[in-house]
Amino acid sequence: MDKNKIEVFHGLGSLVDKNTVKVVDKEGKETSVSTKNILLATGSKPNYFPGMEPDKKRIITSTEALNLAEVPKKMLVIGGGVIGLELGSVFGRLGTQIDVVEFAPTIIPTMDKTMSKELTKVLKKEGFKFHLQHKVQNVINTGKGVKLVALNKKDEEVTLEADYCLVAVGRKAYTEGLGLENVGLKTNDRGQIEVNDHLQTAVPNIFAIGDVIRGAMLAHKAEEEGVYVAEYLAGQKPHLNYDLIPGVVYTWPEVASVGKTEDELIQAGKEIKIGTFPIKALGRARASMDTAGTIKVIADKETDEVLGVHMIAPRAADLIMEAVTAMEYRASAEDIARICHPHPTYSEAVKEAALAATEDRPLHI
Repeated sequence: MDKNKIEVFHGLGSLVDKNTVKVVDKEGKETSVSTKNILLATGSKPNYFPGMEPDKKRIITSTEALNLAEVPKKMLVIGGGVIGLELGSVFGRLGTQIDVVEFAPTIIPTMDKTMSKELTKVLKKEGFKFHLQHKVQNVINTGKGVKLVALNKKDEEVTLEADYCLVAVGRKAYTEGLGLENVGLKTNDRGQIEVNDHLQTAVPNIFAIGDVIRGAMLAHKAEEEGVYVAEYLAGQKPHLNYDLIPGVVYTWPEVASVGKTEDELIQAGKEIKIGTFPIKALGRARASMDTAGTIKVIADKETDEVLGVHMIAPRAADLIMEAVTAMEYRASAEDIARICHPHPTYSEAVKEAALAATEDRPLHI
């Protein structure tokens, strides 16, 4: 920030009018900043539903989970999505028994179904217990632990107990105290700020990015939007393809995805072909003793254009960028399959899955 001559004010910022921001620091001192344009990027905070209100002691969110003074013997995780599984994996590797309570019939329900099945198998081997299609009724701090009551898919009452309960049912836009009403801005029914295709709010000189607006709540999505706004204000013509923003779950192995899922394409009436390749067939995976996972490439049946790539693999967060690059340039599965990949590497699995999609002939299985 210093290198780029950016002045930083620490405190709670709020809108006074469309050209003025008030900052109140922790001592209560107020500073008024006048400006031509304003960018709102206040992010999000943990969400929760009635009955699972965090007390930040035994019933915690991701914020408190990062500051626990002990490794629990057992932890309940409400939510089988990205945050719950990532933090659950961290504590699981430290020796905590993890029980996941999820309302949906699968974990990571927004990702491709193959990834959900594979990650479930991996986490079960690590000792995770899953209570799927369970609706949480309430969670109680018992003093030395927590007690959770839920209804299973048969509407039978189920009681679970543990040392802590991590509430990880998503996040919500953080706009409290922002002063939106002072400039005539309102939030939608999801608490988000509405923007147009140039990320402008209803007030033309006020822009918003990241978790406070529509789309995936991902740091790299917010970063690209911030760059977009800066370039737009500089008079450039920036480009941002929301369909090719990769998603990553930082468990181990990692899960990564870009483009459409198999179910989304089927529901859209697309004729598709699918190629998969198991990580255990890789020499690098065997040498590294990281053999869990699979790569899945989905292509258009007629044109062979790659429409989605989904993977659970070691370093999947890095591997997915090959797919993002290829898809940005409208590559076919054959294009990826014909690129020479170094050996031994994990990236060879992407080539093999592309071969399986385009000609149903991976080389090494």
